[in-house]
Amino acid sequence: MTPTPDTTPDQPQLAVPYGTPESPRIAVRGEAHLEVDPEIARIGITVIARGTDKRDALADLTRRNTTALDVVKSYGNAVERVETGAFSITPELTKRGRGERIRHYYGRVHITAEFTDFTALGELTTRLADLDVTQVDGPWWALRPDSPAHRTARQQAVREAVQRAREYAEALGTTLTALVELADIGADNAQPHAFEAQTARSLRTRSFAGGAHDDEAPPLDLEPQRQHVYAQVNARFTMAPPQM
Repeated sequence: MTPTPDTTPDQPQLAVPYGTPESPRIAVRGEAHLEVDPEIARIGITVIARGTDKRDALADLTRRNTTALDVVKSYGNAVERVETGAFSITPELTKRGRGERIRHYYGRVHITAEFTDFTALGELTTRLADLDVTQVDGPWWALRPDSPAHRTARQQAVREAVQRAREYAEALGTTLTALVELADIGADNAQPHAFEAQTARSLRTRSFAGGAHDDEAPPLDLEPQRQHVYAQVNARFTMAPPQM
């Protein structure tokens, strides 16, 4: 046979995306859903200061920011990460009168703290909320990106795909012969898609204190919220020709 201009004797033949009577294919989807305990918790801390003099407002903001950081860091290894985010000092103008007259200055600093020890979280959240003009948001519960729960969900989804394909083959009185393809959902379209989707629902608490109290408030009773991990795969297998 003389090769055509578009093919050569050594060029491999592309596999067709469907089966044949001699090698039928089975296409299945494997899914997994795990519910696990969270591994980390995050809270947001916003320190606020306001004054008619800019330097006084900055001094108050600096003092309150330092106090909040000292409280967070006093919990040692229970706090895995502390980060300062947005800082702002904004002049607020009067609404009446001509010209630009500054009524007062409004400053704020946002801090994010990440915890791995949840036993201290309720007490720390209460202490922070009890500080002078400090707002606390959270906690937000989550898993680490490299959490073993993600791998477990992926493996479980693959096992379910194999089991489902075997059941189809058994219903036809035959067996699987080979795995043709295993792919993340959406991988065929080359679109960014997570192998598993994590629902990180969060409790949300807010407190705004105008000043410190002589008696400390009792610690909040925070129950870690269970995390949902999903995994999905598409799989294609060949099977021995069934006797129809």
